[in-house]
Amino acid sequence: MSFVVNNTGVLTDKTDMPERGTSAGSILVQTGALLSVSAVTIAATVWWMSSRQPAVSSSATAPLSTTTMVVRHAPAPASPQTTPPADPVPDRPVAPQPEAAPSGAVTPAALEDLIARVIPAVVTIQTPTSRGSGFFVAPDTLITNIHVVGTESMVTIRRPNGTTTAAHVQTTSPAFDIAVLKVFDVVSNQAMIPLGTAASVRIGEEVIAIGTPLGFLQNSVSRGIVSGLREVGGATLVQTDAAVNPGNSGGPLIDRSGAVIGIIKSGYAGSDGLAFAVAADHARAVLQGRTDPAGASTDSTAYQALSPAVISPADQRRVDAMRAFEDGIAQIARRADTLDGQWTSFTAQCYQGQIAGTFDRPWFALWDSRAMQGAVASSCVPYFDELRRQATGIRQAVAAADEAARQADIYPGTRRDVLRKYSLDYWSR
Repeated sequence: MSFVVNNTGVLTDKTDMPERGTSAGSILVQTGALLSVSAVTIAATVWWMSSRQPAVSSSATAPLSTTTMVVRHAPAPASPQTTPPADPVPDRPVAPQPEAAPSGAVTPAALEDLIARVIPAVVTIQTPTSRGSGFFVAPDTLITNIHVVGTESMVTIRRPNGTTTAAHVQTTSPAFDIAVLKVFDVVSNQAMIPLGTAASVRIGEEVIAIGTPLGFLQNSVSRGIVSGLREVGGATLVQTDAAVNPGNSGGPLIDRSGAVIGIIKSGYAGSDGLAFAVAADHARAVLQGRTDPAGASTDSTAYQALSPAVISPADQRRVDAMRAFEDGIAQIARRADTLDGQWTSFTAQCYQGQIAGTFDRPWFALWDSRAMQGAVASSCVPYFDELRRQATGIRQAVAAADEAARQADIYPGTRRDVLRKYSLDYWSR
């Protein structure tokens, strides 16, 4: 049996067709029929192959955009072993969204921008005998260390632009070595640095120290990390490996958000990368009037055991002279103690009348012309002259020791404190 294709493209059994002769017209008809069969065969093949392929979006080869058109193919006919359909393709492709920052997270500013923002708030603090650093926490308020201002009640501050003004020491906290200063010349647009907290400090986080190392390199910047947190004498110290030198004391130790986490206090002489700052939390307490919070020690030696100050050779000479001065005054005080007892016997047995006024040591009345309003018994005049001679010797010894301390650059307030400690400050008033 054989088949031919008629003009309509339908297969027909040749035996059902009438016999025709071979002619040019017949050849053309047969050729057209063959072309029709080929076209139908190709179309059927293409339809069958497309129905066997998974649906593919045109977006697989075209870039994603909000205007991309997605083409869907008709689903393939179900078969006994069909694979699970792929996830449906969205009508519009969705552009990827950036990850949201964690709630409350703050993106740190560029280091250069952060430093440029805080440097105008850092100043150099000058006294007649020392220089250190400090920083503004309010337009009229500065924070620094007590050991920067010493016993001075007035200091000079030098701003980064070179201008100077006076400030007075308003509050001090020996327990934390923190001093609060008030400036007289207030600048309305004065830059300030906010006080942060050491409570959230993490070991290894980056910190920046700013100050005036060596007393003249104003607003030098060094960078390091938090090496540890130490508890000393009831206070928290932030340990850091940021470079700290004489003159940095009182300057801020700031975190990458620009907040002060500590007030630079000291470091170990000859040991690079070992410095300490008093936690900013203590400075906040002092500003609120709590100069010696519960649990804090007022004994400064508690700090010195952990963090002796980095001092220059001149400062070391001053420390040595201070030690010698106090030793000398202690020896003079023992002579004064002996004279106290002799004076008590004298006034009881040889003096008639009253002594006006109150003195740390009763025989200081010898140097006040209005104090001794009575009379010395004639038999006791030699005894009285001997007491006066001893008192004069003590007075001269104190004056000589005080002059030597002055020449050694021991601060006037420090000298007064030593004389008061041994009740020999009458002549320093």
